[in-house]
Amino acid sequence: MKFLEKIALIIFSIIILVLAVVSCLVVFQVIEIADVTGFIAEYLENEIVARTVVVVSIICILLAIKSLFFPAKNKKREELKSGVLLENQDGRLLISKDTIENLVNSVVQSFPDAIDTQTKIFLDVENNITVFVTLLVKEEAIIKQLSASIQNKIKETVKRNTDLDVKQVNINVKNIENEKNKKESAKRENSIAKINMENVQFTEEKKEIIPEVKIKSKPEVAIEQPKEELKEENKEESNV
Repeated sequence: MKFLEKIALIIFSIIILVLAVVSCLVVFQVIEIADVTGFIAEYLENEIVARTVVVVSIICILLAIKSLFFPAKNKKREELKSGVLLENQDGRLLISKDTIENLVNSVVQSFPDAIDTQTKIFLDVENNITVFVTLLVKEEAIIKQLSASIQNKIKETVKRNTDLDVKQVNINVKNIENEKNKKESAKRENSIAKINMENVQFTEEKKEIIPEVKIKSKPEVAIEQPKEELKEENKEESNV
């Protein structure tokens, strides 16, 4: 059906192009209107040409009605980016990428030797999934065996839960957890905690200092203002 629609659209475009070119030639007086009408009348006398013109006209009318009232249902790329769209007779099902990523994370975290996992997935037009997993492994882990087990488990779990095929599972082991890494991470956490505590104490000290400054500034204004009033009172006393 899509192939027939493309052919009809090509015919419709050619007809519109010819009409536009002829209209421009007539407006700029390159050809006369009488020549155009005479050419059309001559060809329409032939029955085969007349029937062909009628069929093409009907096709153009149907295409115009379809484009105006029945627009084509195209699958938007936004749906492809946001997740996997599945359709059947009962309706539509959209499985988001976040759902698949969380599912893959839960699979990877079920392995005790894999820690600090990060997952990203990519989808193609045929709803095939490519998984990228970045993780930190423990020092006693056998990396090759662990990665093979993770790959198989991810494919089986995603297929069972979503009925989608995982094309590839790419695993990136960024580091091995050892005592040195633990100490460095603990130091970072402690330094961040100290900085947060200092910021809290600094803000509390600011809140305590601000009202004291306001209280000290008030008496200075009160002392400077009543000078003229004191002079007037002294004059009144001297007159008495």
